[in-house]
Amino acid sequence: MPLLQTKGLTKRFGSFAAVDSVDYHVNEGEIASIIGPNGAGKTTFFNLITGEYEASEGTITFGGSDVTDLEPYERVQRGIGRVFQISNVFPELTTFENVRLAVQSRETDGQRGIMQKVTDDQEIIDETHDILEELKLHENRQTVAANLSYGNKRRLEIGMAIALDPALLLLDEPTAGLPEEEMHEVSEFIRSVSDDHTILLVEHKMDVVMGLSDRISVLHEGELIADGTVDEIRNNERVQSVYLGEDSIYA
Repeated sequence: MPLLQTKGLTKRFGSFAAVDSVDYHVNEGEIASIIGPNGAGKTTFFNLITGEYEASEGTITFGGSDVTDLEPYERVQRGIGRVFQISNVFPELTTFENVRLAVQSRETDGQRGIMQKVTDDQEIIDETHDILEELKLHENRQTVAANLSYGNKRRLEIGMAIALDPALLLLDEPTAGLPEEEMHEVSEFIRSVSDDHTILLVEHKMDVVMGLSDRISVLHEGELIADGTVDEIRNNERVQSVYLGEDSIYA
């Protein structure tokens, strides 16, 4: 059974179908990527999965349970995490404090509030240090997030999502705006994260997509037009026509 599955998933804005009856799945343990031209419906599809948008039609199943009508926070509790395209860290806090808050927010037993002082909570402190080591950001633990390089900010955002212990991690253009060297570093980090987390990736940089993905799906005008391995997508004539032939995606 797939970890995530959609059936007939549709989102309409008035008469316009941004996502049009999409049947899709993500298997546990894979890196699955969604590509397509600007306006294809990729971010809308992500927003449906995470509950930011309410589906017009169709269903979303996660871990064998119907989550179509759940609130975003309930989907996070079920194990769906997301990293947005736009930076989503607390810029005035240190790297350590950002990750610590993410670890702390996972607590749902009512014994701790997210803003409660946790200086003496050794379990949270230890887990925060462990995540920073995994992120290779431990040396930057006292750096204010606003002063991190853009690549390290992306690492931090992914780390904050990992701190929520998601079964599925959605990454929305994680290498956007990165110089080539940092893009390679973040790509390698995503690969290392995939050892413990299923990844669903939206990305415009095709070398990143082709290098990371176990399976690639293509959206065009809200419809899923192709799904397959890297080689199958690379050689798909329709995909070549509507997307891979556009020089702009290699910029």
